[in-house]
Amino acid sequence: MKVMIRKIGETYSAYIAKKDLEEAVVEMEKPGLWGGWVRLANGWVFEMPEMAADTRLPLTVEARKRPE
Repeated sequence: MKVMIRKIGETYSAYIAKKDLEEAVVEMEKPGLWGGWVRLANGWVFEMPEMAADTRLPLTVEARKRPE
């Protein structure tokens, strides 16, 4: 699923265009967002791709949604 990630201050948010949904990232497996899972405020969990820690945002990535 295509997910746009952006950062406002110290908070990350994810926008899923297919669902017209924007939610805050509330939990991350790894510091720095990339290469692990992230949990959104609505409870959805996505597997994020491996990327460099200094990747510029906003950025649209292909992320796999894990079963809840």
